[in-house]
Amino acid sequence: MQCHYFDAGVCRSCTLMGTGYAAQLALKQARVAEVLAGAVPAEAWQSPVTSAESGFRNKAKLVVGGVKGSPTVGILGPDGRGVDLRHCGLHEAGLHEAVLTTAELLRGSGLTPYDVPARQGELKHVLLTHSPDGELMARFVLRSPGQLTRVRELVPALGEALPGTRVVSVNLQPEHKAVLEGPEEVLLTEQETLPMRVNDITLHLRTRSFFQTNTAVASALYRQARAWADEVAPSSVWDLYCGVGGFALHLLADGRDVLGIEVSPEAVLSATTSARELGASRARFEVGDATTYLQEREAPDLVVVNPPRRGIGSLARWLEGSGVEHVIYSSCHAGSLARDLAAMPSLQVREARLFDMFPQTAHHEVMVSLRRR
Repeated sequence: MQCHYFDAGVCRSCTLMGTGYAAQLALKQARVAEVLAGAVPAEAWQSPVTSAESGFRNKAKLVVGGVKGSPTVGILGPDGRGVDLRHCGLHEAGLHEAVLTTAELLRGSGLTPYDVPARQGELKHVLLTHSPDGELMARFVLRSPGQLTRVRELVPALGEALPGTRVVSVNLQPEHKAVLEGPEEVLLTEQETLPMRVNDITLHLRTRSFFQTNTAVASALYRQARAWADEVAPSSVWDLYCGVGGFALHLLADGRDVLGIEVSPEAVLSATTSARELGASRARFEVGDATTYLQEREAPDLVVVNPPRRGIGSLARWLEGSGVEHVIYSSCHAGSLARDLAAMPSLQVREARLFDMFPQTAHHEVMVSLRRR
């Protein structure tokens, strides 16, 4: 992939830009295999799941800079000023169109970009998510409600220019710190969710929902988890840190009970909506903390975990002593995965695979399948 922003030195976010894709993949595989060498035998590794080198991102997290009438959308430079990256080559084709259109609409919107050095202005970020069916979620992060009316007035124009626009909201982030969004969300459209079709499952993303930024590789991740689960044919599955239910809903099968646990009520509502649409009466989702929810419950046949970067912490000790026969662990940080696997010596890695969710960067996604020794 060639990037003129990188070549010009205005954006160095993609730290592997300029390295051939085959070399990038080999580098990542070697790094994660080295970090996990104590827990993952060489013969357990399957071939990595590859990605398109460009045009793969379904989400754009855009810092808004510049001045009213001439905004930039992209990132902040070292001086705290906006750097325009509207032609970033990582975005899917439909998302690229949405970025260009939204940036153009901002020019005449009357919205005042937030000036980080001066701590003045209102519009901090625009967060766009694009679905495989061409639908769009647009979130505008404001410092205060003062220009909420201007965003509300922008909704019809956005819908006309981008007919796939489904969800528009304003997020309020009043604090001056490097936090992407704040605690309050104001929905400006009748629709509340963005349907995200992944394989044969439609997930429902609400404004605060987490979803992988690479839809094609996420689809492969879920298919692999389904295949590994079907190999051991569990009658009961727990999906911890279940989010909007991506793993849980892909692991549904005849005669199989699936339970998803997630701290976010909004995510649980999304997962329940998807299960209801699928007619999945044996799938249920509950709000709870995975590390405390399970202490007095009978262990299932299979547990799936997909935690944040920090890993599963004390939950590893619970799994070690639980008697659970099979675990599927999806991780975005090989270091925390290695630590957690060391805390579960009774569970042996059978298979492992790298999923290249983030080409042009050193970030990785690794999934392992474990069986009790």
